[in-house]
Amino acid sequence: MKSETARTKTVRAIPRLEKRGTATQLIVDGKPFVMLAGEVHNSSASSREYMESVWERVVALHCNTAIVPVYWELLEPAEGKYDFTLVDGLLKGARKHHLKLALLWFATWKNAYSSYTPAWVKTALERFFRAQTADGKNTNAISCMCDAACVADARACAALMRHLRKADPQHTVLAVQIENETGILGQSRDHCPAAERAFASAVPAQLLEHLQARGEGLVPELKEVWNPGAKGTWAEVFGAGADEVFMAWHVARYVNRVAGAGKSEYPLPLYANAWLVQHASERPGQYPSGGPVSRMMNVWHAAAPAIDLLAPDIYLEDFKGVCASYTRGGNPLFIPEARRDESAAANVFHAIAQCDAICFAPFGIEGIPADGPLSKSYALLASALPVVAERQGTGTMLGILQSSDAVREADLGGFRLRIKSATPYEKTKVPSFGLVIALAADEYLVAGANIAVDFLPLPGGLPNVEQLFHEEGRYENGEWIPGRRLNGDEYAVVLHEEPGLRRVKLFSRA
Repeated sequence: MKSETARTKTVRAIPRLEKRGTATQLIVDGKPFVMLAGEVHNSSASSREYMESVWERVVALHCNTAIVPVYWELLEPAEGKYDFTLVDGLLKGARKHHLKLALLWFATWKNAYSSYTPAWVKTALERFFRAQTADGKNTNAISCMCDAACVADARACAALMRHLRKADPQHTVLAVQIENETGILGQSRDHCPAAERAFASAVPAQLLEHLQARGEGLVPELKEVWNPGAKGTWAEVFGAGADEVFMAWHVARYVNRVAGAGKSEYPLPLYANAWLVQHASERPGQYPSGGPVSRMMNVWHAAAPAIDLLAPDIYLEDFKGVCASYTRGGNPLFIPEARRDESAAANVFHAIAQCDAICFAPFGIEGIPADGPLSKSYALLASALPVVAERQGTGTMLGILQSSDAVREADLGGFRLRIKSATPYEKTKVPSFGLVIALAADEYLVAGANIAVDFLPLPGGLPNVEQLFHEEGRYENGEWIPGRRLNGDEYAVVLHEEPGLRRVKLFSRA
């Protein structure tokens, strides 16, 4: 029998989330790990043969992690009969290519529909009943009120996590997503008989107590619809927002049961991802009502404590705004899906350096050119990642993502930084992006593209700033390898269209 000490060592070795400074980081083998990731297309992982070319593309893009689905219908094709062939193939493929994995548990819901449930679930309409429209018609999604479906899903998830605990002593898998973009589409809430009864009942005390305890920590969108003095039905307590709050509570409780069953077998970090509200005029049901959108974060935190992270799938133009909305209330930023166009090459710097993101992952990674902008950004970040990861949460790093006409000033280390574009956007069509790390009070690492950084004195300090040195370079195995010393005509700290690294040491004088 394994001793208590041995069991403790095993648990400690499991990838885990840990608060370090102001950041929550993923700790792997005792060190912070940032996922430079890519999520594959939905069906890619259903074929081991197809995945061979995908692994090669992921490696060519300088990813350190692949995000890949595991499908309930293929894992449990007959009730109680499990097939881990594809899971084992993913583990083998990732290890062969020196990659880590995050797994997507495509089970009861995928994009709000029940398309990846096994045939024995899909066809048993009485046992695994569907969400319904207001006129009583079945939808193509299982109801979040269906206890039988939740029990079956949780049992299968537990089997997956139990298998990973035994089959993955190398800790290839770092995290697992539970379901995918949950909620209900086409209507603001479920109208099946069980949902109608629950909606007419009193709001659970557990939810109300959680909201009361949050106080000023409630997101403004929830404050607008919640009447804190009211008790009674969902409509009485949440008014016009009742349908979405009701769905969020019940979807999250369902997800929590599945996640809890999985964690009881193998406590990896677990997350739930969100299909976002696309624009302010959208109503619940036009996006999945009840999913972990930022306005429902407080409800999800109350209902799903087994979920460690609420994760946005960011396809919106306002990348910075979404990041800000998902770092409220101490929620760590984990981006499992993002646009795969050229914006990804810039957005990753803001996510990781400014928002302490654990993961950044464009969707459909196998469709991204191996020699494109994302590959160049990932290559640069990958080389410096140990330095970047160690600086998250310390207040010594800032991310850059700004338009060509923007000028940003920020105090970092012992100096004030003025950051602007190296070349007007009209000429390059490239935004300014990158990061700056204060390695010491007088020494900086600058990384990125289309940025110019000036170093100014802090108020009250010596009035003149000069460079002791300014050099190109690269990181190898966490060590800085200097290149050209740029103390001549290239004195200014400027990075043009190609992403690069600079190291600068300064001094102040009268």
